[in-house]
Amino acid sequence: MLAEILIPITFFASVVGILYMYFTTRHKERMSMLEKGADPTLFQTKPQSTSFILKFGMLMVGVSIGIITGWKLAGSEDEMEIIMPATIFLFGGAALVATYFLERHLKSKDETNVSDSAS
Repeated sequence: MLAEILIPITFFASVVGILYMYFTTRHKERMSMLEKGADPTLFQTKPQSTSFILKFGMLMVGVSIGIITGWKLAGSEDEMEIIMPATIFLFGGAALVATYFLERHLKSKDETNVSDSAS
C-alpha cells in the first residue's frame, strides 16, 4: 500500500528536481557568460527545420503502410512473425529514401528560384 503511493511521488519529485537543476544551472551559466561579455544572440535558438518533420512524417506513413501490408499478406501467426517486421522495415526504409529524393528535388528547386531572382 505504501509503495503504491511512494513510487509515483518519488518519480515525479525526481523529474521536478532534475528539471529544476537543469534550468537553474543553465541560467547561472548564461548569466556568467553575459557578465564576461558574451553576445546575447548566442542563446537564441534557431527554428527547427522542416526537414526533420518531413522525415518523421514520411517514416510514420511508411511504417503504417508496412503494418497494413504485413497484416494483409500474413495468413497465419507463423507467417505474421516473419512478414510484419519485413514489411515495416521495407516500407519505412522506402519512405526515407523517397524523403531523400524529395528533399533533394526541393533544394534544387529552391536554388534555381534564388538564382533566377538574383539575376
